Amino acid sequence: MLKLWRWYQRCLQVHPVKTQIISSGLLWGLGDIGAQAITHSTLKNQSLPHSSEDKEFKINWRRVATTSMFGFAFVGPVGHYWYEYLDRFIRLRAQLQPKTLKFVTAKVAADGLLFGPVDLLIFFSYMGFASGKNIDQVKEDVKRDFLPGLVVGGGVWPIVQIVNFRFVPVRYQLLYVNFFCLLDSSFLSWLEQQGDASWKQWFTSFRTLENSKGQT
Repeated sequence: MLKLWRWYQRCLQVHPVKTQIISSGLLWGLGDIGAQAITHSTLKNQSLPHSSEDKEFKINWRRVATTSMFGFAFVGPVGHYWYEYLDRFIRLRAQLQPKTLKFVTAKVAADGLLFGPVDLLIFFSYMGFASGKNIDQVKEDVKRDFLPGLVVGGGVWPIVQIVNFRFVPVRYQLLYVNFFCLLDSSFLSWLEQQGDASWKQWFTSFRTLENSKGQT
């Protein structure tokens, strides 16, 4: 394990962007496999005996490749430069001392308010277009999935990022995030696969209620 870690450090030092891209793509692909397994298990438990859902689990490799490509093309390169730039901006422009309460709070707020929503928006849009949907269908998917993903993620990621920005060196911050992305990609892929699940209707009804209040 120590040899593997040293090998990764060497790769990160020599080819930082390539290393981040490859690790992100692999972890997001693994996350999608986990999401498929969870979805299959859920449908199997909900289905009637001898139904069509009671089948052996088979991995949809096309979907894995699609999700993995999101890690390769977006999370890896954008995440690498995002954490480098964010650290530089907070230290030099905001003039905050590293690892202080204000420093960590500013980073967590910027990550949650800027990168988090953009990441969700691009993920759901990309998955929709990659599956062959048109613009209107993608818009409906984003309306359906964006708010649930943002609310659930908003309860987890700030805690993850507090530890990240306080204790993890900048060069390893994306790697740290990618390990949690293994779970996050599973969740987002599972969320996207759920379609119009009944539990999402609460978010839809809440948004409709807010809109009706705004019109009165």
